[in-house]
Amino acid sequence: MRTGAAQRETTGIIVSLVAVGAAFLAMFDATVINLAIPALGEDYTSSSVAALTWTITIYAIIFAALLAPAGRAGDVLGCRVTYLGGIGLFTVASVVCAVSPNLPVLFAGRGLQAVGAAAMVPASLAILLRNSRPEHHAKAIGMWGAASAAAAAIGPSAGGLLVDSLHWRSLFWINLPIGLALIWCIRAIPRTGGAGGAWPDLPGTILLAAGIGAIVLGVGEGPAWHWTDPRTIGSIAAGGLMLTVALRRSVRHPVPAVETTLWRSHRYVLANLASFCYGAALFPWLLVGILYLTQVWHYDEFEAGLAQSPGAITAALSAMLAPRLIRKYGPQAAIIAGALIMAVVVLWIHLGLTVHPRFLAFWLPTGLLVGVGMGALANGVASAAAMSVHPRQFAGAVGLNTAARQVGGALGVAALAAIMSVSAPAVLGDYLNVYLFCGVSALAAAAAGVAIAARGSAGSSTTETVQG
Repeated sequence: MRTGAAQRETTGIIVSLVAVGAAFLAMFDATVINLAIPALGEDYTSSSVAALTWTITIYAIIFAALLAPAGRAGDVLGCRVTYLGGIGLFTVASVVCAVSPNLPVLFAGRGLQAVGAAAMVPASLAILLRNSRPEHHAKAIGMWGAASAAAAAIGPSAGGLLVDSLHWRSLFWINLPIGLALIWCIRAIPRTGGAGGAWPDLPGTILLAAGIGAIVLGVGEGPAWHWTDPRTIGSIAAGGLMLTVALRRSVRHPVPAVETTLWRSHRYVLANLASFCYGAALFPWLLVGILYLTQVWHYDEFEAGLAQSPGAITAALSAMLAPRLIRKYGPQAAIIAGALIMAVVVLWIHLGLTVHPRFLAFWLPTGLLVGVGMGALANGVASAAAMSVHPRQFAGAVGLNTAARQVGGALGVAALAAIMSVSAPAVLGDYLNVYLFCGVSALAAAAAGVAIAARGSAGSSTTETVQG
């Protein structure tokens, strides 16, 4: 009896490590590159900031496009197999990035990383939920969300330390031992068979990725090309057309690239909208802070990393404590509270941000407070998505919801590139405008949370309630 209990406890710990490790690693690599942008600019002097930001957006675009099909692959093949393939590819791609001789190879490596991350993220949460009791699901989601939130906040700090003490390539070498450790741990996870069936629609998936990329390209390059330039209009229009075709194929296709049947739940649709708006606020927020510290306050990478670190603690704590709020008031409470905190911090920034360094009086309280909002919001959107579908749809639902966040993040970074390129070098007003964009996006997430609350209080259908 004791041996069996001890074995189950050990397996539970390993399951938690595997799930949390994947969530942390995927989000870590989505944000850690922020601190490398100045260093990349020094190595590739002929490349503009807008071009260098593609190291961020190419990851976000491919990650977003493949999350939904990868979630479906997890349902078909089994989450354990999908996780193993994802973490293996992610680890190999990290080595490609670390040894890349030029930007095109770096971009290719980042794309491969995104493919691996798209496979392991939905599979990681599905593994966690399927190996925990239904009454513990909120706690499990909270732990998974805490890892993602902590990675988002720690990424810039760790990136600054690594870039300053070693080199930007160390940002990718560090993934090698972590990836190998997760591959070793996954062997202890119980084997579970997939549901079988056909693979998702490949043309639809390609159209989805190309459409997102074209829109991001048009938005990011709009100021340089001019908004009325045929290239700008053509990129955005072509992207919209490709996305429309991809979604229309998904409605009719037996195994779609996007599981549009999940959108029959109005609560799930609203959870995706909140996730999209959260990504649009989060990604540019993390990058603009680094740019401001290094370009205006003239911090080096290590100092900028330390200045960004306080939010890591409050983000992780907030995400860990959010399940208490969610159990009592529902995920919409965490979404609304977190988003409103971010919006209030934007107002604080507009009132107090100056060109003169004020770390203790301004930057420290700003980071601590916004971390609380980010942690709560991250947990809220993940919980709202997972709690709106049947457990058999966990992988696909989480994949699509995370994809919405990544699409929002890619467009948010493109908006940052468009705003920051208005003047060269950027002035205080440009940074404030980026923060304003983040604040508006956060308010939109809060509005989605209010709509989720209204939908719940009005009495939703059984497909929109927590299952099992």
